[in-house]
Amino acid sequence: MKIALIGGSGNVGSNILDEALERGHEVVALARDLSRITKTHNNLKVVQGDVLNEESLAKAIEGSDVVISAFGPKVGEEETLLKATSSLINAVKKKRIPRIISMGGAGSLKLPSGERVLDSEGFQEAWKPIAIAHSKALDLYKAEKEIKWTNLSPAALIEPGEKTYKYRVDEENLILDDNGASRISYKDYALAIIDELENPKFINKRFTVAY
Repeated sequence: MKIALIGGSGNVGSNILDEALERGHEVVALARDLSRITKTHNNLKVVQGDVLNEESLAKAIEGSDVVISAFGPKVGEEETLLKATSSLINAVKKKRIPRIISMGGAGSLKLPSGERVLDSEGFQEAWKPIAIAHSKALDLYKAEKEIKWTNLSPAALIEPGEKTYKYRVDEENLILDDNGASRISYKDYALAIIDELENPKFINKRFTVAY
């Protein structure tokens, strides 16, 4: 497939890029600063594109089979995630791209108590702005009727680590291991993204992955 990838230079996006290329997909990586993506590959093209600029974005994604977004706003600029999501949705509609797969947040997932992670006691205040922004962005997707979207929430902790090729899946509940921890590596998160691309199970849904 021809993938338009947003955020391909970040911790998550760079692993999605590697996974997609490893599995034979053609990737067009969008970047405001082309120097941010230094990887070279026969199936990789790096193009100018800005997810916060709908016109620029629409031009860059034209002809793609899917847009995968690993866009992550800077600290203090969390609300730009909503602008980016709106821009992405509108650009995909305009160019009639078949599907969006985007990175979500863990904060809106539910704990065994039934409350959202971000509403729980002990949830760090510093993480609330991005958790709330991801929750609002998910609401924008859920309101859409014209496009096929998938939003993948990571575990509570997403971190460097090996690719194990193993992960568990849920839709709305935070996945915890036997020790009460919720974690996934960047590599296995990327694996789950491309697995969902190749074998869709969550069209117009949010899901989450963890060990």
